[in-house]
Amino acid sequence: MRRITWLAAVVMSAVLILAGCGEKSEADVVRELEQMIDRMNSYAAEGSMILHSGEQPQEYQLSVWFQKPEFYRIAITNKQKNVTQIVLKNEEGVFVLTPHLQKSFRFRSDWPNTQGQIYLYQTLLRSIVDDPERAVTKDGEHYVFDVKANYQNMALPRQKIWLKQDGYAPIHIELLDENDKPIVTVDFSSFELNKKFEATNFDMNWNLTSWNITTLPAMSPMPGADQLSEEIKAQLSGDFGIIYPAYAPAGVELVDVQDVQLGETDAVLLQYAGGDYSYTILESRPRDTAVFVHETTLVDLEFTMGILTGEEHKTLIWLEDGVEYRMTTSTLPTEEMVKIAQSVQGQTGK
Repeated sequence: MRRITWLAAVVMSAVLILAGCGEKSEADVVRELEQMIDRMNSYAAEGSMILHSGEQPQEYQLSVWFQKPEFYRIAITNKQKNVTQIVLKNEEGVFVLTPHLQKSFRFRSDWPNTQGQIYLYQTLLRSIVDDPERAVTKDGEHYVFDVKANYQNMALPRQKIWLKQDGYAPIHIELLDENDKPIVTVDFSSFELNKKFEATNFDMNWNLTSWNITTLPAMSPMPGADQLSEEIKAQLSGDFGIIYPAYAPAGVELVDVQDVQLGETDAVLLQYAGGDYSYTILESRPRDTAVFVHETTLVDLEFTMGILTGEEHKTLIWLEDGVEYRMTTSTLPTEEMVKIAQSVQGQTGK
């Protein structure tokens, strides 16, 4: 009798083991994700991103293209304002483009190797692979990874990543604050591995002039920097009002506002000081369409990309609604500069 019971137990154990053969262990999944990082040649992803950091949620449309070795194209469109900004990396360098204004910044940078974004597939996979304290669960047909968030915003320490169990396509991302509240969410509507791109898809001029090519008449010439529409010219020359950031570090106050002239461009200079910090913010609608900046760091402001120059004397440059901002300081930490810049998003001129 005991022998029969023992044999039954052995058979049942074998059945359980065989039933579990189809299940991947956490180590199996992580190993396959690491292999995918090395093997993927290209991808195209579409989706939406919602920022919950302001008074009202702001929604952006995302289009992300990647092709080996290091070609990237990220288009971020403000859905409320229908304004698109493109971050482009090709053999000529890194560009931040504002197509509807025909505005381009070009600079040298090893981005995104040192600092990726939440909507870059490689960054998501790498954050899973590199976190030894990752937590992995299943949600229907998806794996859910709770991992450390290695982004510039230190106030958002963790993220949750939903990937399909079959093929590991990205589905949903949540960037969490210290109270586990989602501050940034990304939902992918489509994802295609090994996408075939045209050579022009990562060309700066193509991206600067063809951003709304579907709205142009067939065979019509593309508008160049010297062929701006009357609407764009009016926007560049119009009075945009003064934009005041909603955030300032503790003890810092606005101490002066000056109208200044930058060549033929009208500008406003805001001066802030208090405690250990002082800084200025220059707001303008510059007519220069192409700017080259040397040593820089690309900074993720969530709603757009900023360009940080200098070390002891730093300047952060970004564009929002056709307004160019230049924040300059010798005292602010980069984290505080980013918070101030992010608080401009959604503000209206006064």
